Amino acid sequence: MMLAPATELEMAEAVLAAHDRSEPVWVHGRETKKAMMRPVQAARSLSTRNLTGVTLYSPSELIVSARAGTLISDLEATLAAQGQHLIAEPPDFSALLGSTPDQTIGGVVATNLSGPRRIAWGAMRDHVMGLRFVNGSGELLHMGGRVLKNVTGLDVCKLLTGSHGTLGVITEVTLKVLPMPERRATLALAGLDPVQGTAALSAALGSPYAVSGAAYIPAALAATVPALSWMGGSVTLARIEDFAPSVVYRADRLRADLAGFGNAELLDDGATRAVWASIRDAQPLQATPGQAIWRVSVRPSAGPAVAASVQAAFAQAGFGASWFFDWGGGLVWIAGPANEAAHDAVRAAAIRTGGTWTLVRAPDALRTALAVIPPEPPALARISARVKTAFDPRSILNPGRIRAGHAEGEAA
Repeated sequence: MMLAPATELEMAEAVLAAHDRSEPVWVHGRETKKAMMRPVQAARSLSTRNLTGVTLYSPSELIVSARAGTLISDLEATLAAQGQHLIAEPPDFSALLGSTPDQTIGGVVATNLSGPRRIAWGAMRDHVMGLRFVNGSGELLHMGGRVLKNVTGLDVCKLLTGSHGTLGVITEVTLKVLPMPERRATLALAGLDPVQGTAALSAALGSPYAVSGAAYIPAALAATVPALSWMGGSVTLARIEDFAPSVVYRADRLRADLAGFGNAELLDDGATRAVWASIRDAQPLQATPGQAIWRVSVRPSAGPAVAASVQAAFAQAGFGASWFFDWGGGLVWIAGPANEAAHDAVRAAAIRTGGTWTLVRAPDALRTALAVIPPEPPALARISARVKTAFDPRSILNPGRIRAGHAEGEAA
Protein backbone atom coordinates (compact mmCIF):
# COMPACT_ATOMS: atom_id res chain seq x y z
CA MET A 1 0.00 0.00 0.00
CA MET A 2 1.31 3.45 -0.94
CA LEU A 3 0.43 6.65 0.92
CA ALA A 4 1.13 9.95 -0.86
CA PRO A 5 0.18 12.83 1.46
CA ALA A 6 -0.55 16.18 -0.18
CA THR A 7 0.60 18.36 2.75
CA GLU A 8 3.35 18.35 5.35
CA LEU A 9 0.75 17.94 8.09
CA GLU A 10 -0.63 14.82 6.42
CA MET A 11 2.92 13.49 6.01
CA ALA A 12 3.59 14.05 9.72
CA GLU A 13 0.34 12.29 10.62
CA ALA A 14 1.22 9.31 8.40
CA VAL A 15 4.68 8.96 9.97
CA LEU A 16 3.25 9.33 13.48
CA ALA A 17 0.74 6.55 12.77
CA ALA A 18 3.54 4.27 11.55
CA HIS A 19 5.60 5.18 14.63
CA ASP A 20 2.73 4.33 16.97
CA ARG A 21 2.33 0.94 15.26
CA SER A 22 6.12 0.39 15.00
CA GLU A 23 5.43 -0.27 11.32
CA PRO A 24 8.35 0.03 8.85
CA VAL A 25 7.71 2.22 5.82
CA TRP A 26 9.48 2.53 2.47
CA VAL A 27 10.13 6.27 2.04
CA HIS A 28 10.59 7.51 -1.53
CA GLY A 29 9.65 10.12 -4.08
CA ARG A 30 8.77 8.27 -7.29
CA GLU A 31 10.85 5.11 -6.72
CA THR A 32 13.37 6.07 -9.39
CA LYS A 33 16.21 4.87 -7.13
CA LYS A 34 14.54 1.78 -5.75
CA ALA A 35 17.19 -0.44 -7.37
CA MET A 36 20.00 1.39 -5.51
CA MET A 37 21.29 0.46 -2.07
CA ARG A 38 19.60 -2.41 -0.16
CA PRO A 39 15.94 -3.37 -0.65
CA VAL A 40 13.57 -2.22 2.10
CA GLN A 41 11.12 -4.77 3.48
CA ALA A 42 7.96 -2.84 4.31
CA ALA A 43 4.27 -3.48 3.72
CA ARG A 44 3.54 0.22 3.32
CA SER A 45 5.30 2.94 1.33
CA LEU A 46 5.28 6.67 1.91
CA SER A 47 5.74 8.86 -1.16
CA THR A 48 6.43 12.59 -1.44
CA ARG A 49 5.14 12.71 -5.03
CA ASN A 50 2.21 14.96 -4.12
CA LEU A 51 4.37 17.52 -2.30
CA THR A 52 5.19 19.58 -5.36
CA GLY A 53 5.91 23.13 -6.42
CA VAL A 54 8.44 25.91 -5.95
CA THR A 55 7.67 27.75 -2.71
CA LEU A 56 10.31 30.48 -2.98
CA TYR A 57 12.53 31.66 -5.80
CA SER A 58 14.75 34.72 -5.54
CA PRO A 59 17.01 34.85 -8.61
CA SER A 60 18.86 37.91 -7.31
CA GLU A 61 19.65 36.07 -4.05
CA LEU A 62 20.54 32.82 -5.85
CA ILE A 63 18.12 30.86 -3.67
CA VAL A 64 15.26 28.48 -4.52
CA SER A 65 12.97 26.44 -2.28
CA ALA A 66 10.86 23.57 -3.58
CA ARG A 67 8.73 20.83 -2.06
CA ALA A 68 10.40 17.44 -2.06
CA GLY A 69 8.18 15.85 -4.71
CA THR A 70 8.97 18.52 -7.31
CA LEU A 71 10.42 16.93 -10.44
CA ILE A 72 14.03 17.83 -11.19
CA SER A 73 12.99 18.57 -14.77
CA ASP A 74 10.38 21.09 -13.59
CA LEU A 75 12.79 22.75 -11.18
CA GLU A 76 15.49 22.99 -13.83
CA ALA A 77 13.01 24.56 -16.26
CA THR A 78 12.06 27.19 -13.67
CA LEU A 79 15.70 28.05 -13.08
CA ALA A 80 16.58 28.05 -16.77
CA ALA A 81 13.89 30.65 -17.44
CA GLN A 82 15.97 32.99 -15.27
CA GLY A 83 19.31 31.87 -16.69
CA GLN A 84 20.24 29.81 -13.64
CA HIS A 85 20.86 26.13 -12.86
CA LEU A 86 21.46 23.53 -10.15
CA ILE A 87 25.13 23.64 -9.24
CA ALA A 88 25.65 19.94 -8.48
CA GLU A 89 24.53 18.79 -11.95
CA PRO A 90 22.48 15.88 -10.51
CA PRO A 91 22.63 12.70 -12.60
CA ASP A 92 19.65 10.82 -13.99
CA PHE A 93 20.17 7.09 -13.38
CA SER A 94 16.77 6.03 -14.75
CA ALA A 95 18.24 4.21 -17.75
CA LEU A 96 20.94 2.65 -15.57
CA LEU A 97 18.45 1.43 -12.96
CA GLY A 98 15.52 0.66 -15.25
CA SER A 99 13.21 3.25 -13.70
CA THR A 100 11.20 6.21 -14.95
CA PRO A 101 13.07 9.52 -15.46
CA ASP A 102 10.76 11.35 -13.03
CA GLN A 103 13.25 11.88 -10.21
CA THR A 104 12.43 14.45 -7.55
CA ILE A 105 14.52 17.07 -5.81
CA GLY A 106 13.87 15.38 -2.47
CA GLY A 107 15.20 12.08 -3.83
CA VAL A 108 18.32 13.69 -5.24
CA VAL A 109 19.06 15.42 -1.93
CA ALA A 110 18.28 12.28 0.10
CA THR A 111 20.83 10.33 -1.98
CA ASN A 112 23.36 13.20 -2.28
CA LEU A 113 23.79 12.60 -5.99
CA SER A 114 26.21 14.89 -7.84
CA GLY A 115 27.44 14.94 -11.41
CA PRO A 116 30.76 15.83 -13.11
CA ARG A 117 30.74 19.40 -11.78
CA ARG A 118 31.37 18.05 -8.27
CA ILE A 119 35.10 18.16 -8.97
CA ALA A 120 34.92 21.96 -9.16
CA TRP A 121 31.85 23.04 -7.17
CA GLY A 122 31.32 20.39 -4.52
CA ALA A 123 28.63 17.82 -3.78
CA MET A 124 24.89 18.31 -3.63
CA ARG A 125 25.06 18.58 0.19
CA ASP A 126 27.31 21.63 -0.16
CA HIS A 127 24.46 23.55 -1.82
CA VAL A 128 21.62 22.63 0.56
CA MET A 129 20.80 25.74 2.59
CA GLY A 130 17.74 24.46 4.44
CA LEU A 131 15.42 21.49 4.86
CA ARG A 132 11.96 20.80 6.20
CA PHE A 133 11.40 17.18 7.19
CA VAL A 134 9.39 14.80 9.34
CA ASN A 135 11.41 12.65 11.73
CA GLY A 136 10.57 9.11 12.73
CA SER A 137 8.42 10.32 15.62
CA GLY A 138 6.14 12.27 13.29
CA GLU A 139 7.55 15.68 14.23
CA LEU A 140 7.83 18.34 11.53
CA LEU A 141 11.21 20.08 11.79
CA HIS A 142 12.85 22.95 9.95
CA MET A 143 16.64 23.22 9.74
CA GLY A 144 18.83 25.79 8.01
CA GLY A 145 17.45 28.85 6.29
CA ARG A 146 16.73 30.66 3.06
CA VAL A 147 19.78 32.92 2.86
CA LEU A 148 23.34 32.25 1.72
CA LYS A 149 24.96 33.60 4.90
CA ASN A 150 23.28 31.12 7.18
CA VAL A 151 24.62 30.22 10.66
CA THR A 152 22.40 27.69 12.40
CA GLY A 153 24.64 25.65 14.69
CA LEU A 154 24.58 21.88 14.07
CA ASP A 155 24.34 21.34 10.31
CA VAL A 156 21.47 18.87 10.20
CA CYS A 157 21.00 19.64 6.51
CA LYS A 158 24.28 17.89 5.69
CA LEU A 159 23.31 15.01 7.96
CA LEU A 160 20.00 14.46 6.14
CA THR A 161 21.56 14.89 2.70
CA GLY A 162 22.74 11.42 1.79
CA SER A 163 20.79 9.60 4.51
CA HIS A 164 18.56 7.78 1.98
CA GLY A 165 15.39 8.46 3.94
CA THR A 166 16.61 6.65 7.06
CA LEU A 167 16.57 9.70 9.34
CA GLY A 168 13.57 11.65 8.14
CA VAL A 169 11.13 12.28 5.31
CA ILE A 170 12.30 15.41 3.52
CA THR A 171 9.32 17.61 2.63
CA GLU A 172 10.99 20.79 1.33
CA VAL A 173 14.48 21.72 0.15
CA THR A 174 16.20 25.11 -0.09
CA LEU A 175 19.16 25.25 -2.46
CA LYS A 176 21.80 27.67 -3.54
CA VAL A 177 21.84 28.09 -7.35
CA LEU A 178 24.15 29.86 -9.82
CA PRO A 179 23.93 31.53 -13.22
CA MET A 180 23.91 29.07 -16.11
CA PRO A 181 27.08 29.15 -18.27
CA GLU A 182 26.69 31.08 -21.50
CA ARG A 183 28.89 28.63 -23.38
CA ARG A 184 30.65 25.32 -22.82
CA ALA A 185 33.60 23.72 -24.55
CA THR A 186 35.56 20.51 -24.04
CA LEU A 187 39.15 19.64 -24.89
CA ALA A 188 39.41 16.00 -26.00
CA LEU A 189 42.72 14.14 -26.14
CA ALA A 190 42.65 10.82 -28.01
CA GLY A 191 44.68 7.66 -27.47
CA LEU A 192 46.13 8.17 -23.98
CA ASP A 193 46.43 5.23 -21.60
CA PRO A 194 44.78 5.52 -18.16
CA VAL A 195 47.92 6.78 -16.40
CA GLN A 196 48.64 9.35 -19.11
CA GLY A 197 44.99 10.37 -19.18
CA THR A 198 44.88 10.90 -15.43
CA ALA A 199 48.08 12.94 -15.59
CA ALA A 200 46.52 15.15 -18.28
CA LEU A 201 43.39 15.60 -16.17
CA SER A 202 45.50 16.51 -13.14
CA ALA A 203 47.31 19.14 -15.20
CA ALA A 204 43.99 20.52 -16.46
CA LEU A 205 42.46 20.68 -13.00
CA GLY A 206 45.61 22.30 -11.62
CA SER A 207 45.56 25.00 -14.27
CA PRO A 208 44.08 28.47 -13.66
CA TYR A 209 41.37 27.91 -16.29
CA ALA A 210 38.53 26.69 -14.01
CA VAL A 211 37.97 23.24 -15.48
CA SER A 212 34.50 22.03 -14.42
CA GLY A 213 34.62 18.46 -15.69
CA ALA A 214 37.46 15.94 -16.06
CA ALA A 215 36.89 12.40 -17.35
CA TYR A 216 38.68 9.51 -19.05
CA ILE A 217 36.81 6.97 -21.20
CA PRO A 218 38.55 3.87 -22.61
CA ALA A 219 38.24 3.17 -26.33
CA ALA A 220 35.57 0.46 -26.10
CA LEU A 221 33.21 2.68 -24.11
CA ALA A 222 34.06 5.89 -25.99
CA ALA A 223 32.85 4.15 -29.15
CA THR A 224 29.37 3.92 -27.58
CA VAL A 225 29.10 7.70 -27.04
CA PRO A 226 27.95 9.24 -30.34
CA ALA A 227 29.73 12.55 -29.79
CA LEU A 228 33.05 10.73 -29.16
CA SER A 229 32.94 7.62 -31.36
CA TRP A 230 34.63 9.43 -34.27
CA MET A 231 37.83 9.85 -32.26
CA GLY A 232 38.64 6.15 -32.60
CA GLY A 233 40.30 5.44 -29.26
CA SER A 234 40.34 6.34 -25.60
CA VAL A 235 39.28 9.91 -24.86
CA THR A 236 40.49 12.25 -22.10
CA LEU A 237 38.10 15.15 -21.53
CA ALA A 238 38.36 18.53 -19.80
CA ARG A 239 35.37 20.89 -19.77
CA ILE A 240 35.31 24.69 -19.43
CA GLU A 241 32.10 26.68 -18.80
CA ASP A 242 31.58 30.44 -18.58
CA PHE A 243 30.91 33.52 -20.72
CA ALA A 244 31.61 32.90 -24.40
CA PRO A 245 34.78 35.04 -24.78
CA SER A 246 36.23 33.60 -21.58
CA VAL A 247 35.60 30.02 -22.72
CA VAL A 248 37.33 30.62 -26.05
CA TYR A 249 40.36 32.22 -24.39
CA ARG A 250 40.73 29.62 -21.64
CA ALA A 251 40.23 26.67 -23.99
CA ASP A 252 43.03 27.95 -26.24
CA ARG A 253 45.36 28.46 -23.29
CA LEU A 254 44.57 25.04 -21.82
CA ARG A 255 45.12 23.38 -25.19
CA ALA A 256 48.59 24.93 -25.29
CA ASP A 257 49.33 23.79 -21.74
CA LEU A 258 48.31 20.21 -22.57
CA ALA A 259 50.24 20.04 -25.84
CA GLY A 260 52.70 17.61 -24.28
CA PHE A 261 49.92 15.02 -24.08
CA GLY A 262 49.01 15.38 -27.77
CA ASN A 263 46.86 17.56 -29.99
CA ALA A 264 43.53 18.27 -28.28
CA GLU A 265 40.33 18.46 -30.30
CA LEU A 266 37.85 21.16 -29.27
CA LEU A 267 34.23 20.05 -28.86
CA ASP A 268 31.67 22.83 -29.30
CA ASP A 269 28.80 23.70 -26.97
CA GLY A 270 26.36 21.15 -28.41
CA ALA A 271 28.82 18.25 -28.37
CA THR A 272 29.96 19.26 -24.88
CA ARG A 273 26.41 19.13 -23.54
CA ALA A 274 25.87 15.67 -25.06
CA VAL A 275 29.17 14.22 -23.85
CA TRP A 276 28.85 15.40 -20.27
CA ALA A 277 25.22 14.33 -20.03
CA SER A 278 26.43 10.85 -20.99
CA ILE A 279 29.17 10.91 -18.36
CA ARG A 280 26.82 12.37 -15.73
CA ASP A 281 24.28 9.57 -16.25
CA ALA A 282 26.89 6.78 -16.63
CA GLN A 283 25.57 6.21 -20.15
CA PRO A 284 28.66 4.24 -21.28
CA LEU A 285 27.70 1.48 -18.80
CA GLN A 286 24.00 1.37 -19.63
CA ALA A 287 24.49 -1.26 -22.33
CA THR A 288 25.40 -3.87 -19.72
CA PRO A 289 22.08 -5.55 -18.85
CA GLY A 290 22.31 -8.07 -16.03
CA GLN A 291 25.67 -6.78 -14.83
CA ALA A 292 26.35 -5.16 -11.50
CA ILE A 293 27.62 -1.58 -11.38
CA TRP A 294 29.87 -0.02 -8.74
CA ARG A 295 31.17 3.48 -8.01
CA VAL A 296 34.61 3.63 -6.39
CA SER A 297 35.73 6.95 -4.93
CA VAL A 298 39.50 7.39 -4.44
CA ARG A 299 42.13 10.08 -4.70
CA PRO A 300 42.32 10.91 -8.43
CA SER A 301 45.85 9.59 -8.90
CA ALA A 302 44.68 6.14 -7.73
CA GLY A 303 41.96 5.76 -10.37
CA PRO A 304 44.17 3.84 -12.85
CA ALA A 305 45.32 1.44 -10.11
CA VAL A 306 41.72 0.64 -9.17
CA ALA A 307 40.78 -0.03 -12.79
CA ALA A 308 43.86 -2.20 -13.39
CA SER A 309 43.31 -4.21 -10.20
CA VAL A 310 39.64 -4.88 -10.97
CA GLN A 311 40.35 -5.74 -14.59
CA ALA A 312 43.07 -8.22 -13.59
CA ALA A 313 40.90 -9.86 -10.92
CA PHE A 314 37.93 -10.14 -13.29
CA ALA A 315 40.13 -11.60 -16.05
CA GLN A 316 41.56 -14.20 -13.66
CA ALA A 317 38.03 -15.30 -12.84
CA GLY A 318 37.19 -15.53 -16.54
CA PHE A 319 35.07 -12.44 -17.10
CA GLY A 320 35.57 -8.92 -18.35
CA ALA A 321 35.17 -5.49 -16.84
CA SER A 322 33.99 -2.17 -18.23
CA TRP A 323 35.01 1.06 -16.53
CA PHE A 324 35.62 4.79 -16.94
CA PHE A 325 36.77 7.71 -14.79
CA ASP A 326 35.03 10.90 -13.76
CA TRP A 327 36.15 13.59 -11.28
CA GLY A 328 39.68 13.60 -12.67
CA GLY A 329 40.14 9.91 -11.84
CA GLY A 330 38.59 10.21 -8.38
CA LEU A 331 35.38 8.43 -9.38
CA VAL A 332 35.74 5.05 -11.07
CA TRP A 333 32.59 3.59 -12.60
CA ILE A 334 32.80 -0.21 -13.00
CA ALA A 335 30.48 -2.78 -14.57
CA GLY A 336 30.94 -6.53 -14.20
CA PRO A 337 29.24 -9.80 -13.31
CA ALA A 338 26.62 -9.65 -10.59
CA ASN A 339 28.25 -12.10 -8.21
CA GLU A 340 30.08 -12.09 -4.91
CA ALA A 341 33.51 -12.71 -6.45
CA ALA A 342 33.27 -9.59 -8.59
CA HIS A 343 32.01 -7.58 -5.63
CA ASP A 344 34.95 -8.75 -3.52
CA ALA A 345 37.37 -7.75 -6.27
CA VAL A 346 35.97 -4.21 -6.45
CA ARG A 347 35.91 -3.92 -2.66
CA ALA A 348 39.52 -5.11 -2.37
CA ALA A 349 40.71 -2.66 -5.05
CA ALA A 350 39.03 0.23 -3.24
CA ILE A 351 40.49 -0.74 0.13
CA ARG A 352 44.02 -1.12 -1.26
CA THR A 353 43.94 2.40 -2.65
CA GLY A 354 42.38 3.98 0.44
CA GLY A 355 39.05 4.56 -1.27
CA THR A 356 35.41 3.79 -0.71
CA TRP A 357 32.82 2.02 -2.84
CA THR A 358 29.11 1.77 -3.52
CA LEU A 359 27.22 -1.07 -5.17
CA VAL A 360 24.93 0.99 -7.40
CA ARG A 361 23.10 -1.74 -9.31
CA ALA A 362 22.65 -5.48 -8.72
CA PRO A 363 19.83 -8.02 -8.41
CA ASP A 364 17.79 -7.75 -5.21
CA ALA A 365 19.21 -11.00 -3.85
CA LEU A 366 22.79 -9.75 -4.16
CA ARG A 367 21.98 -6.32 -2.68
CA THR A 368 20.32 -8.07 0.26
CA ALA A 369 23.17 -10.51 0.88
CA LEU A 370 26.14 -8.15 0.46
CA ALA A 371 27.15 -4.81 1.91
CA VAL A 372 26.40 -2.01 -0.57
CA ILE A 373 28.81 0.47 1.08
CA PRO A 374 31.84 -0.13 3.34
CA PRO A 375 31.29 -0.93 7.03
CA GLU A 376 31.86 1.88 9.49
CA PRO A 377 34.62 1.74 12.10
CA PRO A 378 33.15 0.62 15.45
CA ALA A 379 33.34 4.06 17.08
CA LEU A 380 31.63 5.73 14.13
CA ALA A 381 29.03 2.96 13.97
CA ARG A 382 28.10 3.63 17.60
CA ILE A 383 27.65 7.33 16.83
CA SER A 384 25.53 6.49 13.76
CA ALA A 385 23.35 4.22 15.86
CA ARG A 386 22.75 6.99 18.39
CA VAL A 387 21.92 9.46 15.63
CA LYS A 388 19.48 6.98 14.10
CA THR A 389 17.81 6.46 17.47
CA ALA A 390 17.50 10.21 18.03
CA PHE A 391 15.85 10.82 14.66
CA ASP A 392 13.92 7.55 14.28
CA PRO A 393 13.60 5.83 17.69
CA ARG A 394 11.56 2.87 16.41
CA SER A 395 13.55 2.39 13.19
CA ILE A 396 10.53 2.66 10.92
CA LEU A 397 12.07 4.80 8.14
CA ASN A 398 13.69 2.72 5.39
CA PRO A 399 15.09 0.09 7.78
CA GLY A 400 18.06 -1.78 6.28
CA ARG A 401 18.32 0.60 3.32
CA ILE A 402 21.97 1.44 3.90
CA ARG A 403 23.17 -1.44 6.06
CA ALA A 404 21.67 -4.66 7.37
CA GLY A 405 19.85 -4.09 10.63
CA HIS A 406 18.37 -0.85 11.90
CA ALA A 407 21.37 1.12 13.21
CA GLU A 408 21.90 3.41 10.24
CA GLY A 409 23.03 6.98 9.88
CA GLU A 410 24.35 9.02 7.03
CA ALA A 411 25.67 7.53 3.80
CA ALA A 412 28.60 9.21 2.09
